Order: sequence, then structure tokens, then C-alpha cells
Amino acid sequence: MTYELGLTSMWREFKEFAFQGNIIDLAVAVVIGTAFNAIVSSFVEHIITPLIGMLAGGIDFTGLTISLGDAEIKYGIFIQSFVDFLIIAFSIFLAIRFLNKFKRKEVEEVEEKVDAQQELLTEIRDLLKEQNQKI
Repeated sequence: MTYELGLTSMWREFKEFAFQGNIIDLAVAVVIGTAFNAIVSSFVEHIITPLIGMLAGGIDFTGLTISLGDAEIKYGIFIQSFVDFLIIAFSIFLAIRFLNKFKRKEVEEVEEKVDAQQELLTEIRDLLKEQNQKI
């Protein structure tokens, strides 16, 4: 009997944990991040890498290798992964920078509204003080 109660309690705790807003937000972020990674990887692989290769004299990074006996070191794939990382990191930086600017504008608009409201409330308070002093 206590075993069943323990499972029921654990199931209830799990549901509370799994359906919290933070967990769902995290899941959405992972899905969007995965899709964003696919877009950036495609951008790097199909646009940036050929351009860099063209500027570097037609070098294809992924084909760069060094043979040491029977071992083959594919350092070009590492270079490509590093370039992918830099572009992904820069893209995320730009996205966050854009979002922060957008949020700042929203905060400034709210502050302007609050300042206007505060000014009106101050005027009303001053008028009420004057009326109370006349009485």
C-alpha cells in the first residue's frame, strides 16, 4: 500500500516538475536552438565556406588532411567546425543584441508613460493641497 502511495506521490511531483513554465520554456528553446543550428550550419556550409575557400584560393577545408602512417588526421573538418562555432556564436550575439535593443525601447516607452502619469499625479496632488489650504 505504501509503495503505491509512494509512486502516486512521485508521479504527482514529476507532473508538477515537468509542466512548470521553466521546463516548457527550456524545451521550446532547445527545439528552436536545434532549428537555428541547422540554418546556421547550412549558411556556413553552403555560403560562408565556399566564399572563404574562394578567397583562400579555392581551398576546401573539409578535405584538408595529414597522413601519418596509417592514421589520417582530418584537421580541415576541425577548421570547419571552428568556423561554424564562430558564426553560430556571432549569430546568437547579434540576435541577443537585437532583442536587448528591442527590450530597452519597451522599457523606455514604459518609463516615459510612467513619467507622464507621475507628472499628472503630482499636479493633482498639488491642486488638492491648494484646495485644502484654502478651506
